[in-house]
Formats: sequence, structure tokens, C-alpha cells
Amino acid sequence: MILPEIDPIALQLGPLAIRWYSLTWIGAISLIYYLMIKRSNSLSSDQVSDLIFYGVIGAIIGGRLGYMFFYSLGQVIADPLSIFRVWEGGLSFHGGLIGVLISTLLLAKRWRIKYFWLMDRIAPCIPPGLGTVRVGNFLNSELLGRPTNSTWGVIFPSDSLSVLRHPSQLYQALAEGVLLFVFLLWISRKPKPTMNISGYFLIGYGVLRFCTEFYRTPDGHIGLVAFDLFTRGQMLCLPMIVIGLYLIYYSHLKNGSENETIS
Repeated sequence: MILPEIDPIALQLGPLAIRWYSLTWIGAISLIYYLMIKRSNSLSSDQVSDLIFYGVIGAIIGGRLGYMFFYSLGQVIADPLSIFRVWEGGLSFHGGLIGVLISTLLLAKRWRIKYFWLMDRIAPCIPPGLGTVRVGNFLNSELLGRPTNSTWGVIFPSDSLSVLRHPSQLYQALAEGVLLFVFLLWISRKPKPTMNISGYFLIGYGVLRFCTEFYRTPDGHIGLVAFDLFTRGQMLCLPMIVIGLYLIYYSHLKNGSENETIS
């Protein structure tokens, strides 16, 4: 398959340019909002709106800082102001996750509710949004896959080598957006102790991202790390898996008698 060169601008209204990638973010936010309203009877619509608003801010700020410190630390040291040049691109999921966790913690404190009680209700709603943004990566011809001889290989217009590559963005859209969503719905179908579902989210995302990264081209300025075997993204997934395992263990240890249904 030869992916056509798609105009990144979906709609031009005078000086205002609406990009396809922006639309996937809007779609992702809308999906998460819809699912949270639909699934959680314990949160008001105003609370869900606040979670979405501050969550997006946390994701953008954390995503930018995470990218610069996880993937471009040398550039930050040489040019600290580069952190603010967001138009040059660069967002990290792991940094964005930290940003969302912090913004949610602040809201939980404001509302005087348990942090992990809140996170357990948010976690199952996140995967469809992640998958939607991955589709945007595919349409934007970015985060290219590794070369392949498979019949479903794609030639991306942004690839100067014009070789067949794995559509790794779609692999990750399927894994992070569909498989993780189904997995968390299955996990949360029965009452679980507090922080249990949050732990399964971290493990599920960490494992799926770690596996799909084998089909994604490593960042050119970093390459493979850890004995030239793994990408930086895979290494960042390992703490997620460890923390997730700890949360599940601790949830049963501390809250085993406090099972609850997510509603």
C-alpha cells in the first residue's frame, strides 16, 4: 500500500487552519468524555468536564516536558527555551500520563475524594482516545514502522527511503485503543478493590506498548538502547508494569474486603 500524501490541513477558514491531527485529538477527547458520562454514575457532568479540561492541559504540558526530558535532554541542556517551541513537534505519552495523573490528583484533593477511586473510573475510558490519536499518527505519516516484506507493508510519503514499512501506528491503535479497552472492560465487569483497575491499566498499556514497539522505528537521534535491543519507549514502559503490579498487589493487601463496582 502506498499511503497518499495527505494535506495536513483539513479545513482552512481565513487565517485559521484546522489540521487532521487536531481533529483526531478532538475525536479522542470526545470519546473519552462520552464514555465517562456513560459509564460513571458517581461523577456529575460538571466533574467529568473538569476532568477532561484539566486532563488535556496536563497531557499537553506533561507530554511536552516528557518528550524534551525523556527524548531530547541534550537539546534542553543546550537550549532550555526549546521546551516552549511546541510548534517544532514532540509529545511523549509517558510524560502526558504523568501530567494527567498530577492534574487528576489536584482535582481529587479539591473534591475531597480518594485519588485511586477516581483513577479507577477514568482508566477504562482512556484507551479509545489513545487509539484515535494513533490513527492520527498514521494519517500524519509520522512515527514510522520498521521495514518489512509483508503484503500489508506501507510506503509513507514522509519516508525518504520509500521502503515498505510496518503500519506500526495502526498496530498501536489496535493494541492501545481496542485490545486495552476490551481488557479493562472485562476486568471491571466485577467489583474490584480500589486501585486494582488503575494497576491493570498500567500493566496492560505497558505490555502492549512494549510489544508493538518492536515494529516501530526507534527515534533517529536515540536509536536502540539497553544493549541495542529496545527503544526508549519500551524502557519507559517497564516502570509502568512494575508500578501496576504493585498497585494490584497492594489493592488486595489493603482493600481486599472493600470491593466495589465501577459506576
